[in-house]
Amino acid sequence: MQLLEGLTEAQLEAVTTLEGPLLVLAGPGSGKTMVVTRRVAHLVAEGTDPARILALTFTNKAAAQMRERVSALVGDTVTAGMQVSTFHAFCARQLRIWSDAAGVSPNYSIWDTTDQRDAAKQAVADAGMSTSNWPPASVLSTISAAKNRLVDAATFEQEATDFNDRMVAKVYNRYEAILRRNDALDFDDLLRLVARMLLDNPSVSASFQQRWQYILVDEYQDTNHAQFIIASSLAQSHRNICVVGDPDQSIYRWRGADIRNILDFEEHYPEARVVPLGRNFRSTGHIVSAAAGLISCNTSHRHKDLHTQLDDGAPITIRTCLDEHEEAEAIVNHFRAAAAQGRPWKEMAVLYRINSLSRVLEDAFRRADIPHVVARGTAFYERREIKDALAYLRLLLNPNDDIALRRIINVPTRGIGKTTLDRVAAHATATGCRLGEAIRQPSGVPELTDRARKALSRFTEMVDGWREAMTSSLLGLDLADVVSMVLRDSGLEAAMVNTDDGEDRVENLSELVSAAADRPIEPDEEGNLPDLDRQLAHWLESIALVSDSDAIDPESGAVTLMTLHAAKGLEFDVVAVAALEQGVLPHSRSAMDPESLEEERRLCYVGMTRARLDLLMTRAMMRTHRGLRDRTMSSPFLDEIPAAHAQVVMPVEPWQNTASSTPRGPTLFKVGDQVEHPRFGLGRIQRVMARPRGTTATIDFDEYGPRTLLVAQAGLERVGAEYDDTGA
Repeated sequence: MQLLEGLTEAQLEAVTTLEGPLLVLAGPGSGKTMVVTRRVAHLVAEGTDPARILALTFTNKAAAQMRERVSALVGDTVTAGMQVSTFHAFCARQLRIWSDAAGVSPNYSIWDTTDQRDAAKQAVADAGMSTSNWPPASVLSTISAAKNRLVDAATFEQEATDFNDRMVAKVYNRYEAILRRNDALDFDDLLRLVARMLLDNPSVSASFQQRWQYILVDEYQDTNHAQFIIASSLAQSHRNICVVGDPDQSIYRWRGADIRNILDFEEHYPEARVVPLGRNFRSTGHIVSAAAGLISCNTSHRHKDLHTQLDDGAPITIRTCLDEHEEAEAIVNHFRAAAAQGRPWKEMAVLYRINSLSRVLEDAFRRADIPHVVARGTAFYERREIKDALAYLRLLLNPNDDIALRRIINVPTRGIGKTTLDRVAAHATATGCRLGEAIRQPSGVPELTDRARKALSRFTEMVDGWREAMTSSLLGLDLADVVSMVLRDSGLEAAMVNTDDGEDRVENLSELVSAAADRPIEPDEEGNLPDLDRQLAHWLESIALVSDSDAIDPESGAVTLMTLHAAKGLEFDVVAVAALEQGVLPHSRSAMDPESLEEERRLCYVGMTRARLDLLMTRAMMRTHRGLRDRTMSSPFLDEIPAAHAQVVMPVEPWQNTASSTPRGPTLFKVGDQVEHPRFGLGRIQRVMARPRGTTATIDFDEYGPRTLLVAQAGLERVGAEYDDTGA
């Protein structure tokens, strides 16, 4: 059969094992995506109704890729009824279908991270607490962790045993009240409510199990408790569940991922078949062996015979640099050499543990005129004008969305200022109604001026006019028409013209209309086309659920700079992993926690296995932190890489000043030396760098402060120890 051609023995077993629980341990570059898509296609080819197949992934990009590949194998018409989506998108749709059982409005809004932060800030204030002592982001993190464990606000309050938890419980209760008042859900609610519904409502659970007879979960090592409950509940009766993942690539513990879900799979399903995919089709021999040696140091490691049939290639390079500037220059030079050998810039990436490390790297690439892009997430949908437009559309769908209402009620300016809004909000609180309802009855709000009442009425009439246009069969609007109408009638588009970067902002809004026009209209599970409300809801869901990795453009002709976490699932010909130092990678937070240290090692492993042909790993002996230069310690991970697969390069020091006036020969300078300059006087060397035009030294002079000088022309004299020909 064509679907089974070209598969290894292990891949063939994973593809053709269709009944019962299956755990596929897929190592890096092992053809996981091919195995997953061919397994789904094989199910269809063997007569399984595509509508009975549910495949769950973690990014929109992965879901789209899987859907496209399966369609290419068995045809679009065959897979039309098959559901392939992210966990969040799947849950979002089911909550609208089963809204009564879940206890939510079918027109609920999904609040993004900014909305959640605003609501948490309000909740902290409502609880009589200070945001300086209780930062909304920190409180939200605790609430998110609770929701991932399916712990609601009431239960969290009951279980609170210390002062911190009791204070968070107050905020949690008020945060939930704000969500309910606005008919809104946050990302964690999407998972929590579906998981609870499946646990607490046997009839719903039975319906789900009957609807989907074959469950496939990709990247299973990244599932949290709520996702584990959802997947387990879906497969409870038929037990046809296939999970694919790699415990060695579990790197999201900080956002709720539980590695035990994949490690304990056989405990939950004793009859499960386990298929390890250890052959790496991506990386050369030295890279595979170096990474395998590192990850074998983890106690949580599930053995897979990691190997490749590709050539050994060059050993990985482990380079120690004097400081972060020399490190950046070393990476630039390494990439330049790769480019000279024909490697395109887009096939190169620099990976690092924390975002703040990118600044020096960006400067170095900019100075070298090397095209580069910093991958930091969904920039388009984070732009102010886009978020304003989306707030209008959310309000159009859900008039109870107070966060959206507050954002745009006076954008652009229409005479509804803070004082007016505060008076309406106070009236809404006093009368027990919602803000949107109070705005619709401005005559009942005391202390409002006639001008303010008229402005509120005009705003309401505008939104009502949009609603009427959406439901009018005579107009026959589509989604793009609605977006265009809102941008025009709200005045948002016109207001952008006279702003800074007005042309770009208008272009962005135009692109939003294009995005709406490109949105495919997908039939529901009954084969019916959704109305305009549902189309808008699904589109807003897709925007709200876009992930960081979805924003990376693999076709860009530029070097990619990104965090190790963001690099998951990607691959490049040439990779540099920077700042392998104790406190950075591994991160300082892991110092006293063995589980965290193992996750840091997995993170390093993920970074190493992004490389196909060429891997550079660097560290700096000195690194500047908050303006101060600190000595660093090498990452212990470097010592765990088998020496047979690595080439170690140390810095060339000390540096020579061939123009020194001393008759005894060249003076040797190194970081920490005290020197004297003919003009600036005494100072101490902070940094020495070898550059194309000659070695430079940054010296902190007692009287003049830091100065960077060309050593060969500076006339520096070393002060202190006698000169030693050996450089000791």
